[in-house]
Amino acid sequence: QVQLVESGGGLVQPGGSLTLSCAASGRLFSINAMGWYRQAPGKQRELVATIGSGGSTNYADFVKGRFTISRDNAKNTVALQMNSLLLEDTAVYYCNAGILASGTGWKNYWGQGTQVTVSA
Repeated sequence: QVQLVESGGGLVQPGGSLTLSCAASGRLFSINAMGWYRQAPGKQRELVATIGSGGSTNYADFVKGRFTISRDNAKNTVALQMNSLLLEDTAVYYCNAGILASGTGWKNYWGQGTQVTVSA
């Protein structure tokens, strides 16, 4: 059974930094695009950043220049380095990946989410 497990969330002051990590585990054969989404209270889940299997990246306008997404294909992990955090970055951050796994074919998987709170 494939799982995505996030870590690295927490409380940080405005202007601070955090790094989120996500690891895929289970009987998987291949991972396509990986990404991070977030959902703030009362709002819809929104795209933060994605990275393809070859390393191509895509960022939401509101994080360009502040966040960096990266992945380690050998370890099946994806990370999100978040700098210059703003109050409005407060949200639950979710890891997402398209994974080819044993017995299921290609499926879209989500992590359980990790809370990021930016507060003075």
